[in-house]
Amino acid sequence: MEKARKLLSESPYARWGILLLLGLTLSVNYYFYDAFSSLKALLTQEFAFTNTQYGLFVSFYAVPNTFLLMAVLGGMILDRLGIRRTGFMFVFFMAFGAVLTAYGASDFYRAGGPGYQMMSSIFPQYSAELKMMLAGRFFYGLGAETSIVVVSKALVKWFKGKDLALAFGLKVGFGRLGSFLALRVSPTLAQDGTHLTTAIWFSAILVCIGLLAFLVYMLFDLKLDREKEVPAQKSPKEKFVLRDILSILGNRAYIYIMLLCVTFYSAVFPFIAFAPDFFYHKFGITLIESGKVTSLLPLGTMLFTPLFGFLVDRKGRSATAMIIGASTLVLVHLVFALTTLQPHFFLILLGIAFSLVPAAMWPSMVRLVKEKEIGTAYGMMYSVQNLGLWGIPILAGIVLDKTNPGNPEILNYTPTMLLFAGLSLLGLLFAIILKWEDSRGSYGVELPLNKK
Repeated sequence: MEKARKLLSESPYARWGILLLLGLTLSVNYYFYDAFSSLKALLTQEFAFTNTQYGLFVSFYAVPNTFLLMAVLGGMILDRLGIRRTGFMFVFFMAFGAVLTAYGASDFYRAGGPGYQMMSSIFPQYSAELKMMLAGRFFYGLGAETSIVVVSKALVKWFKGKDLALAFGLKVGFGRLGSFLALRVSPTLAQDGTHLTTAIWFSAILVCIGLLAFLVYMLFDLKLDREKEVPAQKSPKEKFVLRDILSILGNRAYIYIMLLCVTFYSAVFPFIAFAPDFFYHKFGITLIESGKVTSLLPLGTMLFTPLFGFLVDRKGRSATAMIIGASTLVLVHLVFALTTLQPHFFLILLGIAFSLVPAAMWPSMVRLVKEKEIGTAYGMMYSVQNLGLWGIPILAGIVLDKTNPGNPEILNYTPTMLLFAGLSLLGLLFAIILKWEDSRGSYGVELPLNKK
């Protein structure tokens, strides 16, 4: 009789269905983040943004997670309140921020809609459009990073011991699918600027659909908890406490993975934010075509991340995979900076590098921390990652403005690309140190995740 009471999480159909729901929430998150990359030239034309102001807009996503430590606090809230309540709260913030950003770019707001006069009266050196869009980007970032932490913990809950690295690989693939579609669909919807607001509103509506998908997930998660007879409140001994942060930070392997995370992602996400404009200026192609070229990066990631996750589950060698991925990233950025070779093959190669590192890095965390600490450990990782996602876009925009005085029609991106190459090199160094640290310790980073 007891045998008949099979948990929902033990059903492969339920697990993969849950992955689809969470994957949709994640995809629209990444779609909105990258939707503006292929619109950079149009934003600078329509709203008179400088390269530095565009970098500020991109970086504002990371402000709440860098300076308010919201990814860390969100992870702690997650460990205390659970997946459903935390997830709804932060996915809602994400959707609210996306709608606010689109409102700031809308014709209705620019014609003197609610909030326009207030925004015009403060910090007059910035346009009212930029300030409202920054406010939206702030709330979007406030929700988006913690929602990724929530998805990570939800996957651990449903897939631990059951192809976890493959699930994380597919999770990354869903995110890259959102990026791929954003880079292709956004410039097409914008139509060289005549329908710019349509492209931005479309991305905001998708985030709202992601909120609905998470609400459906909550129903299944509640059913699973009832099957497990999980009490509404954890007992005090199971709760995460602040002193456990010291335990997490005392793990050297965790520290090196964290440093790899911030340098690696700082060399990729800010690069994507500038890449369509880079290809537009370097190769003289159209904005739509440059978006399509850049979309080869997430396309390669979509294809290879699940495969690498499958291999990590069964073969291990996570630290080795991180070294290979970081090395490839260094090579590709140097090619972009110093040669005029066509970018298509190298973007796919960059997609492979962008598959290897996340597929190995994120699942490895379950070996390094206790289960009650997972939300906080992921939150701390995302918070440090956001330090790079905040600072590097601004720095890249400043470098671009300083090395192109007078704002010429053809921008020289070489110094900016060398900045990304240098960050990649730092990531490679931390990956090598991680492998060395794992070889002399008992962290098990190189072991298969399906190993009992």
